[in-house]
Amino acid sequence: MSDGKDIINNRHAYHEFHILDTYEAGIVLKGTEVKSVMEARIQLKDSYVSVRDGEIWLFNAHISPYSHGNKQNHEPLRTRKLMLHKREIEKLERETVVKGMTLVITRIYWKNGRIKFEIGVAKGKKLYDKRETVKERTIEKETRQQLKENAR
Repeated sequence: MSDGKDIINNRHAYHEFHILDTYEAGIVLKGTEVKSVMEARIQLKDSYVSVRDGEIWLFNAHISPYSHGNKQNHEPLRTRKLMLHKREIEKLERETVVKGMTLVITRIYWKNGRIKFEIGVAKGKKLYDKRETVKERTIEKETRQQLKENAR
């Protein structure tokens, strides 16, 4: 979606969900949170995105306290507001309410000197889907190894 430099990629989201669509969002952060995110000290494993009162929020994302912060350091698990256009928020709300989709953060990256969050519209994978994905990956890896050996 963008050509920005990745800060963090949420591979866990791709393992647990089928990502159907992505949106780019800004986020409201405090100063020490920005410093921690720049150092990639953010944990997205149990985080999720939700629409509340026409606004979009990020829940359960753990941003570690900044190591050189003082007593005004931020709360690690606080709820953070994401910034999207009104029509995008309305579309995401329809996706979650009507179609029963989940919203997850798929990656965090730099774009024009700003930290951006990529929100994925996701559908949960069943256990057999996960097995199928692992199987496909294994076959692809073995095929690449065979081609590499044949090229020698």
